[in-house]
Amino acid sequence: MKLNKIALVLGLTTSMSGLAYAQDVDQEENTQQNEEAEKVERIQVTGSSIKRTAMEGDLPLTIISREDIDAQGITTAEQLMLQLNVASNSNDNLASNTGIVSGEERGNNGASSANLRQQGAGSTLVLLNGRRTATHGLKGRSVDLNSIPFSAIERVEILRDGASAVYGTDAIGGVINFILKKDFQGAQIGAFADHTEAGGGNIYRFNVLAGTGDLYSDGYNVMASLSYRTAELLRGVDRDFTSTFQPESGLSPDTRGTPFASLNDRWSGNDPTHPNYNLIGEGLTNPETGLENDVLNVLALPGMPGCDVYPNMDDDGAALWNRARNEGVSCAWDYPRASALQQPIDSIDFVSRGTMTLGDSAEGFVEFMGSEVTSQKVFEPNQITPWSIGTEGWYPSTGESYDYIVDALSDYYGADQLNIGAPIAYRWRCMDCGPREIETTTTAMKIQFGVEGQIGFWDYRVGLGHATNESESQLGGGYHYTELLAQGIGSGAINPFLLPGQSQSDAGMAALAAASAEGVMLYGGKTTLTQFDASITGDSGFNLGLGGDNIYVAGGVDIRQEGYEFNGDRRAAENRPDIYGAPFDNANELDDVDRTVKAVYAEALVPVVQNFELNLAARYDHYDGFGGTTNPKVGFVYTPTESLLVRGAYSTGFRTPSFNQLFNGVSEQPYTGQDLADPRDCPNGEVDQSDPNCDTPIQPTRLFGGKEDLGPEESKQSSFGIVYAPTDNLSMNIDWWEIIIDGTIQIPGFRDLLENYELFESNFIRDSEGNLVTIDSRYINAGERQTSGIEVGLQANGEMNEGLWSVNFNGSYLIEDKKKLLDNAPWGENLVGTHSRGNIPLRWKHTATFNYTKGDLSHSLTQMYRHSYDDETPPGVRSGEADPLYYDGEVGSYLIYNYSVRYMALEDWDVTFGIKNLFDRDPPFTAHQNDYSPGAAFDPRVADPRGRSYTLQLTYNF
Repeated sequence: MKLNKIALVLGLTTSMSGLAYAQDVDQEENTQQNEEAEKVERIQVTGSSIKRTAMEGDLPLTIISREDIDAQGITTAEQLMLQLNVASNSNDNLASNTGIVSGEERGNNGASSANLRQQGAGSTLVLLNGRRTATHGLKGRSVDLNSIPFSAIERVEILRDGASAVYGTDAIGGVINFILKKDFQGAQIGAFADHTEAGGGNIYRFNVLAGTGDLYSDGYNVMASLSYRTAELLRGVDRDFTSTFQPESGLSPDTRGTPFASLNDRWSGNDPTHPNYNLIGEGLTNPETGLENDVLNVLALPGMPGCDVYPNMDDDGAALWNRARNEGVSCAWDYPRASALQQPIDSIDFVSRGTMTLGDSAEGFVEFMGSEVTSQKVFEPNQITPWSIGTEGWYPSTGESYDYIVDALSDYYGADQLNIGAPIAYRWRCMDCGPREIETTTTAMKIQFGVEGQIGFWDYRVGLGHATNESESQLGGGYHYTELLAQGIGSGAINPFLLPGQSQSDAGMAALAAASAEGVMLYGGKTTLTQFDASITGDSGFNLGLGGDNIYVAGGVDIRQEGYEFNGDRRAAENRPDIYGAPFDNANELDDVDRTVKAVYAEALVPVVQNFELNLAARYDHYDGFGGTTNPKVGFVYTPTESLLVRGAYSTGFRTPSFNQLFNGVSEQPYTGQDLADPRDCPNGEVDQSDPNCDTPIQPTRLFGGKEDLGPEESKQSSFGIVYAPTDNLSMNIDWWEIIIDGTIQIPGFRDLLENYELFESNFIRDSEGNLVTIDSRYINAGERQTSGIEVGLQANGEMNEGLWSVNFNGSYLIEDKKKLLDNAPWGENLVGTHSRGNIPLRWKHTATFNYTKGDLSHSLTQMYRHSYDDETPPGVRSGEADPLYYDGEVGSYLIYNYSVRYMALEDWDVTFGIKNLFDRDPPFTAHQNDYSPGAAFDPRVADPRGRSYTLQLTYNF
């Protein structure tokens, strides 16, 4: 098939900014004018095994050049994902993974993952130079983007469609192929800084690149790249918009664990013979309201200093949490604001490659990549209660602050309501314990051998590679041995009731130091991948005789062994004292499990007539212990005129369960919210103050873990698109896509279980009296999920005022994201444009970039927009107990601009200066529950909390 105007357009439509293709268009026009003198080169692109003329294809492909990346001030693959419209707004980046996690989610310690088209990290295939690499050692199911040697990247190709017919499992949402530099001559050093105007969260990078040997004249090339990157900690208190004390807007922190401890009632608390006997018994009757106060803070009582005497402490927005009975006497602490908005991370990576010619038509290479990434989760100090640390941990009547508490309670409630002399049950935020820290170190390595060449008119490729990813997490500060902590408080040495200006005694600080568990290893994991692949592609020499060119074909084999091991607590089994709040994962220990995958595949590019071609592909994969699956693909490209291209494809895909999903041990965790009632008796499990069966919240436990009988997810992908290029300088494209997944591997959503009690009645486990005690939330294969959307683009370029300009606009409109939990269940509501605790399916996202180059300066201005969506409804608003004045149920849109200018006049130097978030736009406010969604009064899945920042990149070539 000849290159025509639409082939040039396909090149334009793949670029992120459009600028990088201004020269390419001219080159291809020259090629078109001189096609008699020179044959057009055929290249291989992501999504196909067949070499083809530039950018032809039935599937939409985005290519992001090194120049695009540098112009946007992007320093990591994670940052790149956050800017892609086709990427999901989900919990797959370090900014959204700042909480305490366990089970399979432990992989969120230190890992960032790619997630395309709402399909999840496990359904997005990440390749390195067109081949697989090992998944994250803790996560075990997706590649850690932090381990990608980003400074060595030449370009990134993103296939915006499924590709299981070419690559096998995981390629449902799409494929991301990070292509590294393959040869280099000379030496280059680079430095980059990204400095925030408001302080905190600064990012720095330094890299060196060197190479020698001309592959064509010397017959070899050897190159190496070394890069170091550090991202500094950004705390919630460093940004004003993170305050969660906004009850008039529907947001208040859901904790009474405060730096000056709150008092808590306990059942049987008035019985002197019961272990729960305590100062306020089963609660105190408020003399003004007549209501029972079951959690209170003496600082909030009349005549006392007030809740706000401590930083980030204020009145409890009790009604928002269905506890209006305690309004006016309870304090809360802004624990979401104490978390990290950006985790500190340090990474170093090394890439080397040696290539040599093998005769006149082949070359061999060996490539080595290694990286070490250290990240540190930093979050709020522990909340401590005596019922969680043991009976030794009640605050005694001999404690230094006991009389102060008794006097304050007596003045308001009356001494006759108190059990004076009994210990105190409390909720305490232990500020002297320090913030909790978990440090995760991930070491990745890959070595790849390969030979590529030609035999006649056939191109072949053979490779053998081995990759590992090993990760381990250990406790930093803020964690303490439970028994020693209880002894320190129970003896009165550690005081939970310190007023501002007071401090722990020497004995108290010594007790905390003795109880510290810093340095204890939480767990570690390792994944391995050994892969052999071979493929051949070329001109079959046959055509259909209908006017089309010859049929091009490809075929290959893919054999790989995947391994995974996970170890928990490293301490000797007989010496494992409990560490308070430490998220160990011993139940999921796995001893080096592995599986072998064998696959064969074939592909054909069939020009039927001169302006219509088919792309046919099929792949068969066989998994040990799982069986086989065959996945076909049919695509077409139709060019009725030089200015119009029509394309479409249909394929099937699959995703096998990960080792975690199959073998994770079963864990039981308490539900700590105050918004749950029994769904058997209460619609949707909601607390309802008007119904005596639903007016009291319950707190059952929840089961999590894997199931060995999980089956694969099976998918069907369809796409249809049009590209229109009325001139060589203007093109437009629109692509519709749909993904239908059957038997989705999922942890059923908590709300889904509650709102579909009849379907999942067996998941609600009861005791002999019929009381709900446990909710089973383990993995299941269930129902279907259907997602669809439209992607649009516009590209233009030209001359203006003796310079060159280009415009690139691309947008993503999500039509539908819905699921049904079982095959016989009705479809659920369309989730597009609504809040979710996992992924936020935004209705519309777009990016628009304007570039202008004149003389030695190249300017780039980018607009990034994220549409508004429905907010999560606070529990008190849902039940009718609260009616916040300014709560409107919508999270506003997010619009920012980024600018950069590149200066190219200095010999051997390349200088780029940029401003991110040009107008210093704050993230939009959200009232979502902070225990289940990231961010404090904002959502990092949608918006960047760093604010305006200034970037400077310097590159010097020797």
